Amino acid sequence: MPQAAAGDEFENQYVHLSDFWKEADKVIESVKIIPVLDLMQGRVVHAVKGRRENYRPLSSPLCPDADPRAVVEAFRNLYRFDTFYIADLDALMGLGCQNELIAALRTAFPDIVFWLDRGLPEAGEAALDGVVPVIGSESLPTVDRLQRMTTRDWILSLDFFDGTLKGCSRLLAQPQCWPERVIVMTLNRVGSFDGPDLDLLDRVRRLTPHRALIAAGGVRDAGDLEILERRGIHAVLVASALHSGSLELSRLGNVRS
Repeated sequence: MPQAAAGDEFENQYVHLSDFWKEADKVIESVKIIPVLDLMQGRVVHAVKGRRENYRPLSSPLCPDADPRAVVEAFRNLYRFDTFYIADLDALMGLGCQNELIAALRTAFPDIVFWLDRGLPEAGEAALDGVVPVIGSESLPTVDRLQRMTTRDWILSLDFFDGTLKGCSRLLAQPQCWPERVIVMTLNRVGSFDGPDLDLLDRVRRLTPHRALIAAGGVRDAGDLEILERRGIHAVLVASALHSGSLELSRLGNVRS
């Protein structure tokens, strides 16, 4: 499989997907593809291996620049994705929330449901219409905070780096506290094209056989999606594989977008 490095590698690997995705309405249910926007200082950045200090504005053949609206439009030109994942990296790094930008995206794309990871909500913070909060383990000091969540519709992200959970380690011992949807985030594989961490996904699946698991990190192509489907994975977060065009068109008919 072709390997991608940080920077402008997308220019050389891009395969035009628009014609294919126009026919994708006929696909059978399988792994749901959820495009990712990593936002930093108002721009979409290319996330690579969880090293946020090294992230740079996105350079992609799909869109002219790293403007978040342009990136969403570019993804929607590929297919009518109905769900997007946003990581507000400024908020996660304690640099302030990008609320105005996220509100502008909601206004521009009212038919999209956005999953938003920006850390723990503040006390009394109102939920945003059309936005599903994602709470990452890196933002959770204790399991007790899960039990005090007031919103019914939220997603837990188990954030791993090199196999170790970031944040409260007790989370893994209390899967009964998890919501119905759980992201298994392998930060050191994000943007790496190293393939998903199947052993880690199997480990989490054994802890919670009946929850909907969402894989994140390392996905390269449709072959990876088929492997994830066989493991009962509900959905996958994808950015680099969409920008690069590394998903194999002839095999994408078995995935749900």
